[in-house]
Amino acid sequence: MNPLGIMQGRLLPKYNERYQAHPVGYWHEEFSIAAELGLDCVEFILDYNDFQKNPLMTADGRRKIKFLSDKTGVGVLSICADYFMEKPLHSDDEKTALKSTGVLVDLLNAASELGIMDVVIPCVDQSSIKTNRIRDRFKEIIHSIIPEAEKCEVNLSLETDLNPKQFDDLLSQLPYECLTVNYDIGNSASLGFDFYDELNVYGDRISDIHIKDRTLNGGSVKLGSGNADIPGFFKLLENYNYKGPFIMQAYRDDEGKKVFEEQLDWLKYNTGIIC
Repeated sequence: MNPLGIMQGRLLPKYNERYQAHPVGYWHEEFSIAAELGLDCVEFILDYNDFQKNPLMTADGRRKIKFLSDKTGVGVLSICADYFMEKPLHSDDEKTALKSTGVLVDLLNAASELGIMDVVIPCVDQSSIKTNRIRDRFKEIIHSIIPEAEKCEVNLSLETDLNPKQFDDLLSQLPYECLTVNYDIGNSASLGFDFYDELNVYGDRISDIHIKDRTLNGGSVKLGSGNADIPGFFKLLENYNYKGPFIMQAYRDDEGKKVFEEQLDWLKYNTGIIC
């Protein structure tokens, strides 16, 4: 059975009014709530803001993560590295690119220490890689990072806004076992992509799935009220040997927990997922 988890912060009040952020100072409270709800894991977030305060980046912090995981039975299997949305690895500014590469190396080593399987690298919005020039720059950086990822035995899981053909072309030029795909159901629906086409070209390279619903060209909405065919996606996914986690990155309000529980119930009823 695949682990079912939560994107960090979704069960807690918003941090500094931000929709998605590592909850500095109270992140630890989420583990016990997740355990009460029967969840298996929490996907950590590494923000650019205050990234030095993230427990992933310190020895004491990693010890606390291990302690909480052991105590509650809620693991950390993946990291969403939003840091690289603000400071892309493929930045044209050499100092920024060099620093971001160093942060990724540190993050891979932290993940290895904690037994984390995936570091999700978002290539969307301000870190998009839509042009050929930017993709060439991105590939150059990824080629240089692969030996570290292989040594740490951690996947670099790419989330992009490329269409299926563009993404397939990129992956064909990065034929590394540790270079995988993060699939976001809602983001795909918002972009107007067909998940049949997407899974057909890279379904066997997906290692991390974000469960979300969005309207076409719009923002996040409660599961089942947007353009994402979540039951249809889960049905098609049965044809693939997917072994990674399902991470609930669904719509949130200011508080988090109640609206999450409503959507978890919807997910169980409409997909048969068990936790």
